[in-house]
Amino acid sequence: MTFLKKSWPLLILLLLLSACGRKEIPNAKNWPVEEFSYTNQNGEKVSLEDLKGKVWVADFVFTNCKTICLPMTSNMVKLQNALKDEGIKDVELVSFSIDPTVDSPDVLTEYGKRFHADFSNWHFLTGYSQEEIESFAKESFKTLVKKPEGEDQVIHGTDFFLVDQEGKIIQNYNGAKDFPLEEIIKDIKILQND
Repeated sequence: MTFLKKSWPLLILLLLLSACGRKEIPNAKNWPVEEFSYTNQNGEKVSLEDLKGKVWVADFVFTNCKTICLPMTSNMVKLQNALKDEGIKDVELVSFSIDPTVDSPDVLTEYGKRFHADFSNWHFLTGYSQEEIESFAKESFKTLVKKPEGEDQVIHGTDFFLVDQEGKIIQNYNGAKDFPLEEIIKDIKILQND
């Protein structure tokens, strides 16, 4: 009994130290991404299962966008380049097209090339109906996607979404203005070291 009393402070110290060793992303969302299997710019199927085990960053854009998609895609290129510069591997980038009737794999390839995207870890996805992508964005990512009838522009949010190795959305960031590149890189490193 005296041994336990004497070692009690040491046990508390060990518990505190072990808790400090594991970093976590503050205010993690932990929203599960529903199963999907869509077509990328190469005409290949990419599914949630294919992304399991990797950290990924997603956004929602379309190639005919006249406003916010251009800076969003430029920021995704900055992220891709920063990952290379930092030597961070096993991170996928996923851009879901929110105008799938226009954005065929060929159109998405040309769009990616305009931004000098490296397609080795960046998937531009299509191959679903407008209703499907609107529902998928709302249910999994808690974000708005809406194409008004008779319009060629799509209403959508500008967030980037950080998804962990198990397919859970951990955090979202502004993908357009005041783009927090360093914060995203820091959070990716935290997920990969867990």
